[in-house]
Amino acid sequence: MVRTMSLLRALIRTARMIRHTPQLADGLAPDEAVLLDAPDERLSPALVAAALGEYEPAAKLLATTRESAEWENRDRYVMRLAAFAYNREEWLTTWLAAAPRDPDGLVVKAELAVRRAWESPASTERLREVGPLIDAAAQGDPNDPVPWRISLDHARGTHATHTAFESLWEQAIRRSSHHYGCHVAALQYLSAQWYGSHRECFDFAEQAAADALPGSLVRALPVRAAFAQLLTGDTTSVQDDRIDAAADLAITLSADYAAGDPWPAEVRNLLAYVLVGRGRWAEALEQFRLIGPYATSFPWTLVTDDPLGQFLHTRDGVRIQIASMTPLRPRAGRSRSLGH
Repeated sequence: MVRTMSLLRALIRTARMIRHTPQLADGLAPDEAVLLDAPDERLSPALVAAALGEYEPAAKLLATTRESAEWENRDRYVMRLAAFAYNREEWLTTWLAAAPRDPDGLVVKAELAVRRAWESPASTERLREVGPLIDAAAQGDPNDPVPWRISLDHARGTHATHTAFESLWEQAIRRSSHHYGCHVAALQYLSAQWYGSHRECFDFAEQAAADALPGSLVRALPVRAAFAQLLTGDTTSVQDDRIDAAADLAITLSADYAAGDPWPAEVRNLLAYVLVGRGRWAEALEQFRLIGPYATSFPWTLVTDDPLGQFLHTRDGVRIQIASMTPLRPRAGRSRSLGH
């Protein structure tokens, strides 16, 4: 009898999956349309030009962000250009040869040097060697917070004391008090993986989010702390409550942006991961719909070597999970809408 009931439940679950899973694809970008870390319309021409060995579009783009104090965009573009230069550096070498004191070229050079040093087996020593490059970038434009974000990442790798890190942090927020990248760097330093604890990480993230302006990505810091906690695979009921509260706040933030907007894509990818980790399937599916075609390397690269494949696999898994829990026939008085 027990085996019969188990078989019956399995058959019903399978029937539900077959019936409902296809309908749950509504609003999701097709697999073939999903791109990993797709550049926006401003960065794309600069990357195309760099691939041809031309630095001028990248120089113009970064100069524009600096002159108009678009610090968040500037930070993103610097990281993407440095990532491109990691394997194709000729355009950056040409740029620095033509304008060795260009503050925009210097900040890309510093980011690239730190990125390479982090990946070295002797990362601590390599990071200490590139310190002067960060100093040069900071001197290029005293108002630019991006070199100070790089300094915070650098300090974590060189085992800077809390006092030294706080000094750098003060310099960073003096230039841009709600800079997302600087806050992420500080959160990483305070994480249990580095020099803090899950409690310190959450405390910092929640306070920063409370102080942030509406629509600021800093309001997603708690969900980054939640992600770090989930990666450990060991939570208490109190931590579960903080994780759920962080997800709720990030859902509210996500709602401030249009569906398919590339700007909050990384936050939405992270939020989807956390919602899946908490078994909040319908809310996770909604974030996948809002993400559209913009899959991001973070957070998926921290759990797999195939981030795009993992994104698509997780998205399919959410659909299957919801379908398996949806009644074969809608109950009287209930909406026929699935996944909400």
